[in-house]
Amino acid sequence: MTDQQVRKDDEIAEAQTQAVIDSAHLEGLEIKSLTQWQLARRKFFQHKLAMTSLVILLLVFLAALFADFIAPYDFAEPDVPNRSSPPTFEGQHYFGTDKIGRDYFSRTLFGTRTSVYVAFIVASVSTVIGVIIGGVAGYYGGAIDNLLMRMTDLFLTIPFLAILLVLSAFLGAGSPVRVAFILGFLFWTGLARIVRGEFLSLREKEFVEAAKVLGASDSRIIFRHILPNTLGPIIVNATLTVAAAILVEAALSFLGFGVQPPFPALGVLIADGQDSLTTLWWLATFPGLTIVLIALCINFVGDGLRDAFDPKQRVK
Repeated sequence: MTDQQVRKDDEIAEAQTQAVIDSAHLEGLEIKSLTQWQLARRKFFQHKLAMTSLVILLLVFLAALFADFIAPYDFAEPDVPNRSSPPTFEGQHYFGTDKIGRDYFSRTLFGTRTSVYVAFIVASVSTVIGVIIGGVAGYYGGAIDNLLMRMTDLFLTIPFLAILLVLSAFLGAGSPVRVAFILGFLFWTGLARIVRGEFLSLREKEFVEAAKVLGASDSRIIFRHILPNTLGPIIVNATLTVAAAILVEAALSFLGFGVQPPFPALGVLIADGQDSLTTLWWLATFPGLTIVLIALCINFVGDGLRDAFDPKQRVK
């Protein structure tokens, strides 16, 4: 075969390839491959319930964050002439007032900010602890794995509510930060087991073996090669932890073992209205509905993230 014939065959093959690409573009097909994060982002955006919940969450969080500018009254300022006033739009007491005249819309905004602040600290602390313990146990295995997992099992066997009430009574009652750290140190066990399972699976993969052959250190393999491939389950767990932390913090505050006055928290607001459920129904209703709304939205967002990071799900 002459050089001229070879060049001619190459030109024909190139023209055929270009024709296939042009045809694919005309039919709306994508030729380039998508990364894992691009696929996850696309699947999450297609989850309508998760996206709607995310928008609602952002609005609630922004309202709580800028409560100083949105709230019509100071959360501790009494409006004596309008004590025990029901919800109304005329006097700007949208959620009514309590027995001493404090505006419950303002108190709910500030209470939401406190509860969300506590929940994000809990999620951050528990995620760091769970990732460290689960990652070390899963990567090194052997005696280290047995020691860390037996410690995790010990935490799982301890009566959660009893320990939480005791620790809160002696260490954390009153301060949102102390309550958050106590919850964070008790919320990490589930994530540790998840991360351990992911590390046990990934440490046997070819790219990890290749990194070891090239002389990569354990820390580089963990943080640069294995940990990025476990971010999906970690993000999902952290999201759901926020919802769980809000519910537990509200329960503790309601029982008097969590955040205490003068800090406004949603559980505190419900506790303030528990003695007047039949007469001043709005005192417990609006903070309770806020908790339900936040928890439901976070769970729906978590479901969307879980579906997005699931490799068995297909993009339609």
